[in-house]
Amino acid sequence: MAHVSLPKFKTFRYTDIMIQLIDIQKSFDGPSGVIEILNGVSIPIPHKASIAITGPSGSGKSTLLRILAGLEPPTKGRVIVRNQDIYKLTDDDRATLRSHTFGFIFQSFRLFPALTVIENIQLSLDIKGTKNSKTIAHEWMEKVGLAHRKDHLPETLSGGEQQRVAIARALAPRPSVIVADEPTGNLDQKNSEGIQTLLESCMSGSNASLVLVTHDIELAKMCDTQYALSNGQLLT
Repeated sequence: MAHVSLPKFKTFRYTDIMIQLIDIQKSFDGPSGVIEILNGVSIPIPHKASIAITGPSGSGKSTLLRILAGLEPPTKGRVIVRNQDIYKLTDDDRATLRSHTFGFIFQSFRLFPALTVIENIQLSLDIKGTKNSKTIAHEWMEKVGLAHRKDHLPETLSGGEQQRVAIARALAPRPSVIVADEPTGNLDQKNSEGIQTLLESCMSGSNASLVLVTHDIELAKMCDTQYALSNGQLLT
């Protein structure tokens, strides 16, 4: 596999732009013709930005997030991450770049069921080649208030507890960008509020940017910049 260089961020005016989405379009062939999901979406993501994208189910929010993170190519447009057009990279090189750049928080948690919660966090560190991964994983268990549950399997945890583990797993490797796809979507109001508070706390102590996709307007308010996705376009 070719080596993927990770250069310093290119400076645009007075801010560091880590990621640029440029005229992103996404469409699918449907039974009655072409279905257009995204139509000319452009957005810069500066260093340590917090950006929320809201919109109803089916509006293309999660699709946009997958395109941003190098998981699904756009029909047209460019995604520039660390000064590289990621969809011109090989799959292996794009995966390497992704592992050095992004941390992911999903609505469905996506913890490995056969691993304990501490092992789930440690694995994210080991994949990145982080030294002292076990020690760092323990520290993050403390931060999310689950040190007493570190040797439990995910199935023994509540939904709110599983999402706390997922937040720790995403942030422990110190990524440049946290991508959160409906992080409170499977939780009741009390747990949703707790996860929002925890996420705000963890992000305040991090140098990472946050790109949050949600239908929850209250959750979106934690971000400095908010967009609504409507008819395939971002509205401020």
